[in-house]
Amino acid sequence: MQYLIIIISAIFVNNIVLSQFLGICPFLGVSKKLPTALGMTGAVTFVMTLATMVTYLMHSYLLVPLGLEYLRTITFILVIATLVQMVEIVLKKVSPQMYQALGVFLPLITTNCAVLGVAILALGMEDATLIKAMVFAFSNALGFGLAIIIFSSIREQLELVNIPKGMQGVPIALLVAGLLSLAFMGFVGMV
Repeated sequence: MQYLIIIISAIFVNNIVLSQFLGICPFLGVSKKLPTALGMTGAVTFVMTLATMVTYLMHSYLLVPLGLEYLRTITFILVIATLVQMVEIVLKKVSPQMYQALGVFLPLITTNCAVLGVAILALGMEDATLIKAMVFAFSNALGFGLAIIIFSSIREQLELVNIPKGMQGVPIALLVAGLLSLAFMGFVGMV
């Protein structure tokens, strides 16, 4: 039951993008086309889950025993940067089209505060274990993916609609993101 609460809470109630406002840069930047949003979702899911696992283990078995907790943030950033480089190399070999579609936004995962935020938040969970941290990270990645996929679908639909000139582009995107955030607030009473 604990895991179900973590999953529902991370995806809907405390969505990392729409409720906690972490990861806004890739959310707005990569959400113009659905295939790119799906690719970013996969990359973020992989990096977020793996980064949380590695950072949890490093924190629990290296930093805490040595009394180096104050190095947590810099250590986590280095781990995340390394993992993003690995994802970039793999994408370049496995899917060159996806690599080109993500373009400059793939390195943005390195500075995506959602990845670092989830790694840090996973340590602060009540009775945090490695399994709970992994479920938390994967669920937050799914929440990120859900938000960016819905947002990109709406943005593709908006291209077919006659929008006033002053609202085209970023203004309508920010308005839709705000409305989407309000819609997700409807889930607050669930958990």
